Amino acid sequence: MHRLVILGGGESGVGSAILGKKEGYEVFLSDAGSLKENYKTELKSHGIVFEEGQHSAEKILQADEVMKSPGIPEKNEMVKSIRKKGMPVISEIELAFRFKGTAKIIAITGSNGKTTTTALCYHMCRQSGLDAALVGNIGYSFARQVAEDPKPWYVAEISSFQLDDIAFFRPDVAILTNITEDHLDRYDYEFTNYIASKFRITQNQTDKDYFIFCEDDPVTMQYINRYSIKSNPLPTTMREELNKGAYIRNGLMTVSAGDEKMQMSIYDFALKGKHNQYNTMAAALAATLLGLRKEKIREAIQSFEALEHRMEVLPLVRGVEFINDSKATNVNSTWYALESMSKPTVLILGGIDKGNDYSLIRDLVKEKVKAIVCLGMDNRKIHEAFMNDVPVIVNTTSAKEAVHTSFRLANKGDVVLLSPACASFDLFKNYEDRGKQFKEAVREL
Repeated sequence: MHRLVILGGGESGVGSAILGKKEGYEVFLSDAGSLKENYKTELKSHGIVFEEGQHSAEKILQADEVMKSPGIPEKNEMVKSIRKKGMPVISEIELAFRFKGTAKIIAITGSNGKTTTTALCYHMCRQSGLDAALVGNIGYSFARQVAEDPKPWYVAEISSFQLDDIAFFRPDVAILTNITEDHLDRYDYEFTNYIASKFRITQNQTDKDYFIFCEDDPVTMQYINRYSIKSNPLPTTMREELNKGAYIRNGLMTVSAGDEKMQMSIYDFALKGKHNQYNTMAAALAATLLGLRKEKIREAIQSFEALEHRMEVLPLVRGVEFINDSKATNVNSTWYALESMSKPTVLILGGIDKGNDYSLIRDLVKEKVKAIVCLGMDNRKIHEAFMNDVPVIVNTTSAKEAVHTSFRLANKGDVVLLSPACASFDLFKNYEDRGKQFKEAVREL
């Protein structure tokens, strides 16, 4: 019997365990931390053996194959032992792909915009009556969906960590939104390692598949020819007119993936901001490839609602606007947020720094930010980066304190923007927790 060991008992780990068990594998799940009660109940109900609070080497190293959760880094001691022994390590998306049957996959990766693009693609499928599931980093784990409620179509948000351990995973339509420096702590601080990770989304594609990418993204274009990509390229751009792909000219989006063309005014897009125009072009191209009707795609673009914690505008408080962009966990996300600001801004920054280069946002900060409120345990780098550009930089250690301080520093007509450019694990469970606490504190003002 095939022995599958699962390292990590979060959503992707538990989903993989359920799928492995269903497919007749002998499954053992191991988590060095503690498992959530609902996950423990699920594992027990499926008769899956598990442990928490430790990794038992003697059990783990007997596996035929290991599914490593994306959150576990290579420098983990157990992972090092597994690698040393030469055991096969796969990611959850590889396991799900193995058992997906004839289902088709649209997979979206990129440093910024992937969640919005994924959610928009899914919304287009739903509007068109296509039986699809939203999986990956948003929604259920891909493996769980395949095990419990298989669909003919999967719209999957995929991280670089999930792509690191694929062997055969092959999306029918792959989207790469852009590549900017992120997660460098996981890639030995080598940007090229991270870039290679992102391009892995195309590695198993054939000439029957499609690859949608942004022609205006300098890193993508610098590296695209270094990889032997066999799928059909479909670029998005705002710089030129294309025969195949999507472009925006004079406020009009044109999408052509096959013989037909679809056009739509950008002023009808529900999502505002230049970066969202790129996300919309990519999603519209994917939808066209699926054969969705033009009017359904247009309707979906007009009716799409922004995601929680991503440039989420809260009600005005005495003339001050609050924006929750807690999902901005890297400098580039914050760059996009600042670029779309048209009023004087109090910026809430900080958390766990993943090797951030703040010089990328320095010009925008100088131009638009009147005060910075730091929200993190260690704010030295932020002070050093902006002390000559911003007159007021204040430290805070809770969402409530950050909101109250920002409100004090803001005048009527200003914006308080939570766009931290950092991970949230020093003071919060995750970026959602950070965003929720921020919103709660704003409601209490």
